[in-house]
Amino acid sequence: MDGCDTHRRGPPGPGHSAAREDAGFAIGRERHARVRIVGAGPGAADLLTIRAWRALQWADVVLHDALVSAEVLALIPDAALCIAVGKRAGAGSMRQAASQFALQATMIAHARAGRNVVRLKGGDPAVFGRLGEEIVALAAAGIAFEIVPGITAASGCAAALGVPLTDRGGAHALHVVTAHRATDIPADAWREHACEDTTLAIYMGGAQVAAICAALLAAGRSAETPVVIVRDGTARNARAWRTSLGQPRVPRLDADRPVLLLVGRVVDYMLPGAGAAAIAAAAPSAPRVIGTQGRLQSAVPASRMPIPLRRSGWRAVR
Repeated sequence: MDGCDTHRRGPPGPGHSAAREDAGFAIGRERHARVRIVGAGPGAADLLTIRAWRALQWADVVLHDALVSAEVLALIPDAALCIAVGKRAGAGSMRQAASQFALQATMIAHARAGRNVVRLKGGDPAVFGRLGEEIVALAAAGIAFEIVPGITAASGCAAALGVPLTDRGGAHALHVVTAHRATDIPADAWREHACEDTTLAIYMGGAQVAAICAALLAAGRSAETPVVIVRDGTARNARAWRTSLGQPRVPRLDADRPVLLLVGRVVDYMLPGAGAAAIAAAAPSAPRVIGTQGRLQSAVPASRMPIPLRRSGWRAVR
């Protein structure tokens, strides 16, 4: 089928059947489901949920997106048939629709043949994962399914960077939006995200960073609003760049790589090197700070310490 790469990972292992039965039993009340739509999380394999891991051990067939990390794919049993069904950025809408239809048909065919099917999606399947289309197709075909949530990119990346998504002192709302076609979003829609007390998590924005920053500035957000651009979520090769709306330092980003933008005051919590070792914050003008609450060693004056840290009672020491 178009957009699919099918392979079997290897010969069946001696314990595969028993492991699959144990996994099915552990899943409990959802044992009757023939298809499990599973969130693979933001990249790091150890952020996969226990239920998601059990679903993978149970699978005869795994249909996975292009954004699922290699380290998560490595957890799929050797006996399972893997089918790559990722739709790449830049493909036309008609081709995308045809590919989605073929994907659903393949999933249904394997389920009707009595195979245990996992539809593996990056992040959380309910967040910009075309979940609605797939569960409608499964329901119409009379196939029982289960949805296994995953850690979405906004949560995973924020945790790795050491920042909250909301904050009593200056982030009272979280807006989660997609920028797959940011240039098609009308100006009125961007105004909904212009409040300075709002954190904005923008998915699939790698090819649209400059346009997004310009649209938010035009909608009324301050040029000093901090922004962090995260590529590859929490995978081992993840990177992060800190910038601002008024002076977006846009790195070269592959359109096929997963990119998330976090916009808002909460980014001030971010410390270079914070969070998972895989994420390296490229912010040459940002303070390099280490320490514990109450005492903070800083390479910059206390006046330039991130506002949330000053508000929380941290102080700089030399």
